[in-house]
Amino acid sequence: MPDKSEPRTPQQRQSSGRNGLPVGTGDKSDKQSIEQFIHQVRSLPTGGGGQGRLLFALDATASREATWDQACDLQSELFLATRDLGGLAIQLCYYRGYGEFKATAFVTQTQQLLKLMNGVRCLGGVTQINRVLQHALKETRAQPVKAVVFIGDCCEELVDPLCHSAGELGMLRTPVFMFQEGNDAHTKAVFEQVSKLSGGAYAPFDRSSPQLLKDLLSAVAVYASGGVKALKHFASQSSPEVKRLTGQIR
Repeated sequence: MPDKSEPRTPQQRQSSGRNGLPVGTGDKSDKQSIEQFIHQVRSLPTGGGGQGRLLFALDATASREATWDQACDLQSELFLATRDLGGLAIQLCYYRGYGEFKATAFVTQTQQLLKLMNGVRCLGGVTQINRVLQHALKETRAQPVKAVVFIGDCCEELVDPLCHSAGELGMLRTPVFMFQEGNDAHTKAVFEQVSKLSGGAYAPFDRSSPQLLKDLLSAVAVYASGGVKALKHFASQSSPEVKRLTGQIR
């Protein structure tokens, strides 16, 4: 279990990979990541049908700007992948700066989400992942949220509160899908625990592999809208890489 004695400083974060992470994990690594992720998602118990509610959360601190721009480019995949399944209602959440946390209204059109995302500028600050999880708890208690997506590269928070919040989301059947940019070991361990306790899944990616992030986002969107059955169908109609990977799943 990661050291939870004290939060990590921005300096520690930088030295452990926030601004100098190796990128370009290669095709084999990308394929393995998709395979593992699809396998985890397919094992989830959520049913499908109707318009799902999905919480799309991102770290908007300073070094995330390039990935934020990439997410803006890929967000339409969330809607495109689910247009025949009843669609999605997506809420954008982000944190940045000095304790700033924002959550928008739920939107159902790609242009609405893109407009919201284009209005955000990344700003230096520490992570606030537990605020994301606590907000997700509030939302799903009011009206079920089918899935939470979080994209980030670092965790500077105490681990136990994160795990507690993730466990509560798991009890409410709101899985959290943790997507890690880079390969910081501490972040990986925390993200894996959060995803496991919530009943979700973890997957790494890097900015040099936009297709991987696209496939991951599409998979979660399909799951949130149509459940495991719809995800299986999506995989069968997806890219050659995903077809090969899902063909190995029993």
